Amino acid sequence: MKNFWTRLGSSITLVIITLLTVFSGGYILATVLLFISLIGYRELLIAFGLTDSGKKTNSIENLGYFIITVYYAAMLGTNNISILFFVIILSLVMFMTMYVFTYPKYHIRQIIEAFFSILYAPVMLFCIYLTRSLENGIYFIGLIFISSWICDSCAYCVGMLFGRNKLAPNLSPKKSIEGAIGGVLGAMAVGALYGAFVVNRLVPELTFTLTFAVICGIGAVIAQIGDLAASAIKRNYEIKDFGKLIPGHGGIMDRFDSVIFTAPVIYFLALVII
Repeated sequence: MKNFWTRLGSSITLVIITLLTVFSGGYILATVLLFISLIGYRELLIAFGLTDSGKKTNSIENLGYFIITVYYAAMLGTNNISILFFVIILSLVMFMTMYVFTYPKYHIRQIIEAFFSILYAPVMLFCIYLTRSLENGIYFIGLIFISSWICDSCAYCVGMLFGRNKLAPNLSPKKSIEGAIGGVLGAMAVGALYGAFVVNRLVPELTFTLTFAVICGIGAVIAQIGDLAASAIKRNYEIKDFGKLIPGHGGIMDRFDSVIFTAPVIYFLALVII
């Protein structure tokens, strides 16, 4: 029971911070996302054994911090999605350069894991900012969190009440197919209500009720894949949580695992619609 109230309190706090940050947009949103991305990157490095949980950093960690910061600064200046591909290539070149000139200090596996850590959280999370920067993006960005967090809550409730068939027993024994379906339907329902009673009333010319429902349904499927992907990584590296930053939830990667996957999907779907 204590853990439940701890999780609930953390969830409410996260929702409030998210709403305030998303509503503010601009540099405030970018700064918060940068902070989250840097922590997420470090959590992944710790999970992979590339750095320790103490205060001491190493070359791989510092190079990653530099790349992430440069990426955010560059994207803030233009919002040009082509910079994303430039940063991906540049990141690989920089990590490989460090690998070559420090050889044999690092194994190629460590370089690959560090490069993956840049893509997994920092690059994908920035799509939240890109979505917010779109025309009417303040409305589309809500779909990221509906697809992720509402889906998660609905899947949990439906799974607890009706779950019989395991979804991925080797990764998450408590998740059920019934819960997964409930999560998708719940996200679609909330997406439709959000479109009908929030967006349509604030901007009457935007009739996105059905569209938002479909987007949230797609996002909810992707969100659950993101959740299971994070579980797979934790099982591979035999850890329970990525961190302890958020009471009752774990680390940034534990709480934002599904958001990391839904953010790019919602962004590109919004681009198609707009």
